[in-house]
Amino acid sequence: MTMTLEALESEILRLAPADRAHLLDLLVASLDADAERDAVWDAVAARRDAEMDSDASVVVPLDDALTRLRTELH
Repeated sequence: MTMTLEALESEILRLAPADRAHLLDLLVASLDADAERDAVWDAVAARRDAEMDSDASVVVPLDDALTRLRTELH
């Protein structure tokens, strides 16, 4: 027997918030399962983290970064 999307949604919304959050994590992970890409991004993040640890001048304050982004987008 197959459950309709509406019935599934109704059942999910009855779950406790923590259970819904856990289910959401599982669903997102199932859609985003590209180990090679994830490894590349992990390496980029590690490299940037090391750069920030060794040279604080590469760190951009959040307000400055947001201002730059807003300027570029408008």
